[in-house]
Amino acid sequence: YCGEGIEVLLNPEDVGGEYVEDCQVCCRPIEFRLRESAGGWLEAEVRSDSD
Repeated sequence: YCGEGIEVLLNPEDVGGEYVEDCQVCCRPIEFRLRESAGGWLEAEVRSDSD
């Protein structure tokens, strides 16, 4: 939304799930989807709720 960089801690136990957290700057919701890649890396897809 606002374009500001933020720092978010991701919990590896949330792999396969999704959750919403408010932006630390503008307070708008951000949707996070976590998955594990074929190589075992944690990948996060981050979207606004309007995407």
